Amino acid sequence: MVLKDFDSALFLRDYWQKKPLLIRNPWDAWQNPLEPDELAGLACEAEVESRLVVGTQGSWAVEHGPLAEARFARLGQEPSTLLVQAVDHHIPEVAALIAPFRFIPNWRIDDVMVSYATDGGGVGPHYDQYDVFLIQGNGCRRWRVGQLCDDQSPLVPHDELRLLAEFHATDEWLLEPGDILYVPPRIAHDGVAVGDDCMTYSVGFRAPSRSELLAHFVDDLVAEMEDDDRYADPELATQENPGEISSAALEKLHRLAIEKLQDRSYFARWFGSYSSTRKYPEIDWSPEDLVSETDISAQLKLGVFVSRNPASRFSFLRQDDATILLFVDGTSFHCENSCATFAENLCREDTTDLPAQEAPNEPLQQLITALINQGSIALDGREQS
Repeated sequence: MVLKDFDSALFLRDYWQKKPLLIRNPWDAWQNPLEPDELAGLACEAEVESRLVVGTQGSWAVEHGPLAEARFARLGQEPSTLLVQAVDHHIPEVAALIAPFRFIPNWRIDDVMVSYATDGGGVGPHYDQYDVFLIQGNGCRRWRVGQLCDDQSPLVPHDELRLLAEFHATDEWLLEPGDILYVPPRIAHDGVAVGDDCMTYSVGFRAPSRSELLAHFVDDLVAEMEDDDRYADPELATQENPGEISSAALEKLHRLAIEKLQDRSYFARWFGSYSSTRKYPEIDWSPEDLVSETDISAQLKLGVFVSRNPASRFSFLRQDDATILLFVDGTSFHCENSCATFAENLCREDTTDLPAQEAPNEPLQQLITALINQGSIALDGREQS
């Protein structure tokens, strides 16, 4: 899928994390990739994160999934919005919506949330801490965007929703099927369904906070540390007042505390694993029957298409011209030469073509076997004449 007449370089220069942008139907032929009943079915599944927001401004009630199928029959005439997270993990046609936005690095992409709203349905004026492309899938939604917000912006008291107490609209648009609205972080916005069967696809992006990075990185560092790596002062001398913490001791303690934090190569390896961890790591995507390298070798000799699991995350660090460190679902793989080329292609495209190989190389076999067995990729054989 591509966006017609969309200049990604210009967008990054003038709009990304700067100001909203309305993109009128840029698709060759827009088709809504998901039926409302399919979305409702996902909301009934225990492993799928979902919410149902019922009511209008001042009287919103929130229910968390999994929802009972009979709940949808009892909604009545009151405006409602169903929101389902990570629909791209379960519906390939929804996962395909991410492809046009791959000019943003893989590690920044979060998921595709899908909402279905009846006439007047919405979740109220709010702001997010991340970038989002709002694709109108079906029906119409009126969007208003407003002021730049921060943690000092006053909120309406609500146990479940972070709603702005003050909203000052600066622009307003009616989005129809295929239209896209980009909203940067911390920009107030409010969307209300105009008519029934309003479906919106939210392609969201991650932006780790400083506290989040530090907390998780330090946790990882501490887990790797030895208990006998302690402060020592064999050069200790007498001091005038035993109550003083000397500047020499403080300098040594500070160095002991931050030395590992300043190890950039360690941080790079940690961040590759951390940022590639699946959104829902508790879900097991591995196949029921594990494959062997012998199985994979036989398939590679015939040629295969390698498809990524939409729930998996792929990224890499370049070590040198011929070597990369591949990160997939929190696991790292050292890849060289042709194996590195394959790994880069795997990060670039949802599907990678591997032509028939008379003698598949062992590192490639090992990598593909490991990725299949952890549920990150699948192989589709070629038609043989």
